[in-house]
Amino acid sequence: MPRRPKYKTQLDGLLVVDKPLGLSSMDVVRRVRHAAGFCKTGHAGTLDPLATGVVVCCLGRATRLVESLMGGVKVYEAVVDLSAFTVTDDREGPREEVAVAEAPPLEAVEGACVAMVGSILQKPPAYSAIHVEGQRAYAMARRGEAVDLPARPIIIHSIDILSYSYPLLTLRITCGKGTYIRSIARDLGNALGTGGHLASLRRTAVGRYRLAMAVTMDRLDQPIVESDLIAISEG
Repeated sequence: MPRRPKYKTQLDGLLVVDKPLGLSSMDVVRRVRHAAGFCKTGHAGTLDPLATGVVVCCLGRATRLVESLMGGVKVYEAVVDLSAFTVTDDREGPREEVAVAEAPPLEAVEGACVAMVGSILQKPPAYSAIHVEGQRAYAMARRGEAVDLPARPIIIHSIDILSYSYPLLTLRITCGKGTYIRSIARDLGNALGTGGHLASLRRTAVGRYRLAMAVTMDRLDQPIVESDLIAISEG
């Protein structure tokens, strides 16, 4: 099989993609790269396969913006299940049910959310891509090894309650780089004396790039041209 050129075309700009459930961020990048004629392509912020929403893809010279975009503010809509903890802090792991005498009132939930807003220390999930002595934490956790990750400083700008009907709590979270929404779900459960894990997650914005600007994966079945992209000068 002939070896294809590393970068066949040169396009410069940003493409906002609405990532569907089940794909990784790198799956999206590969589809964008293919549709862009194997142009140099990167992305500004990973989304787990169980999450959906905004992935900002950077093409050509726009790849130099990846780090600055990753450091920007992100907005998520998250559904938290307060009935159980899981080892992965999301719905993918086995459930550890937590029975409560009565559901926490809305006022208690509001207070727990307010307590998390600001510059805080957050303990990442054991099932994360953080390196521990040269290994990914999730690889160690899957082998049954103890993973104790230190808390890290993050910024949560706001947590707004969109709906609450125990055990499901829907939040809009605006936060800075390095924030784990799964950890917020877990920590809310601990604060409320309930369970807590992430049932679903949708990223609605990365900086100024929002879902209204996004293309679906179907669009990537056709070639991407320069006019499809947000110019670097506009970014």
